[in-house]
Amino acid sequence: MSAGMSRKGLMFVISSPSGAGKTTIARELLDNEPKLEMSVSMTTRPQRAGEVEGRDYFFVDKATFDQTVQDGGLLEHATVFGNSYGTPVAPVDRALQDGKDVLFDVDWQGAQQMRARRVDDIVSVFILPPNAEELERRLTTRGRDPDEVVRQRMAKAADEMSRYDAYDYIVVNDDLDRCLGQVRAILHAERARRQRLVNLPAFVRGLSGPYAAEAS
Repeated sequence: MSAGMSRKGLMFVISSPSGAGKTTIARELLDNEPKLEMSVSMTTRPQRAGEVEGRDYFFVDKATFDQTVQDGGLLEHATVFGNSYGTPVAPVDRALQDGKDVLFDVDWQGAQQMRARRVDDIVSVFILPPNAEELERRLTTRGRDPDEVVRQRMAKAADEMSRYDAYDYIVVNDDLDRCLGQVRAILHAERARRQRLVNLPAFVRGLSGPYAAEAS
């Protein structure tokens, strides 16, 4: 981005079935992409040893969480095994206005909730495994899991993969470096989207100078 150009940040969602490599890709992006930060969720889950408030989660009680939902303060939320999780609006908005991009690790339902609220800001990528055999291999831990456990994991993955049409981009992770390159290319292209360049008209006028009137 040119020194004279500024832009609004984007909400970058990466989803995948378990075993498709999403966590590795997200970590690589966070380590190597400037102005990209991970979203921090709010949760009612008890804080665990070593977790830091505001870095790992925003830890709140159930009443506070429910009030935040009622006030429209979450971009998406869900309850998992009796604990509630959600993405606070305010930190995301601050980052976007500062020209930073925010990375989200949510499932298709979370991505849909976010799109419903911020259709112009969200870019979503779904990571697929190269084939069913490789997915099953990745979901099998050291060959010690009972067949029923593996079947349950595969069924969950199949359900998640059936939601592919809820995403803007699909990337097949048949080679990690190539997959990462594709995801980074998507991020870079979306950063240059015209609608995100907040001072583009003024920037172009500055480039045109006194010749702008002649051109019109």
